[in-house]
Amino acid sequence: MTLILLNRKPVSGPWGGGNLLVSAICKDFADSDIEIVHNFNSNVDIIFMQDPRPGNTGISVNEIIKYKISNPDVKIVHRVNECDARKGTEGFDELLRQCSSYTDHTVFVSSWMKDYHISNGWNCKSTSVIYNGVNLDHFKKREKLGNGKINIVTHHWSSNRMKGFDIYEALDDFVSSNSDFTFTYIGRELGTFKNTKVIPPLFGEELGMELSKYDLYISGSLWDPGPNHILESIACQIPTYVIKNGGGAVEFAGEDHAFENIDELFRIIRSRSYVNNSLQVNSWRHCTDQYLDVVRSL
Repeated sequence: MTLILLNRKPVSGPWGGGNLLVSAICKDFADSDIEIVHNFNSNVDIIFMQDPRPGNTGISVNEIIKYKISNPDVKIVHRVNECDARKGTEGFDELLRQCSSYTDHTVFVSSWMKDYHISNGWNCKSTSVIYNGVNLDHFKKREKLGNGKINIVTHHWSSNRMKGFDIYEALDDFVSSNSDFTFTYIGRELGTFKNTKVIPPLFGEELGMELSKYDLYISGSLWDPGPNHILESIACQIPTYVIKNGGGAVEFAGEDHAFENIDELFRIIRSRSYVNNSLQVNSWRHCTDQYLDVVRSL
């Protein structure tokens, strides 16, 4: 039996994409010869660092490094789904780079995320790229609203402005003078909308049922490492368009589904000639199987 310490516990309800992965790993690894723990009470074989910050287990990179110094045979896998560009912060890129000196394998959530960090200096030479999965029972094609309009949607757990609120506020203005279109925002917002239907954060099947009703998905999220909102939209077979500075969002949606600015976006919207994205979105089980391969390789 291989013992893996995961420094995050699953959280129930609407949360970010990282929590979805944690939940999937805890569920799917239970079917293998691996046991997941969230503390150092036992002698662990591998440490899976979901985030270098302490979070809901109280275990940060500091405790992980201390444990590795005392137990040099332990292997550390670090999943990287963050960068300073994402939220306009400073210092987090450097923290992640320092972590890379101690890790045995790094998993990046997109090729864009990998290129971003490696170009800034990365010490762990063993790396891979694993996209998040999606619950394909929840996120799939369904019947549309059918109200005779083009119904546009986006959804976010975070209300950080860099999630694209300048784009969403422009869409809010757009639908006020274009009655053939509607805009719906699902998730946390900033209270700036006047013409947008706002739905509080949804999760799981409830989110999939609501999301799949719409005709067009727009994301203005900037420098997003590996955005689950894009994977979920594409899984619902909604034509999904993203801003060109979207980082991993562009990788998922495709360059042919990226807009430079709001004027180009409005031209796309008015064209009514939307096409589905080419990315094949995989299940969570497919995703966790790839993590299982990484673990076994160590």
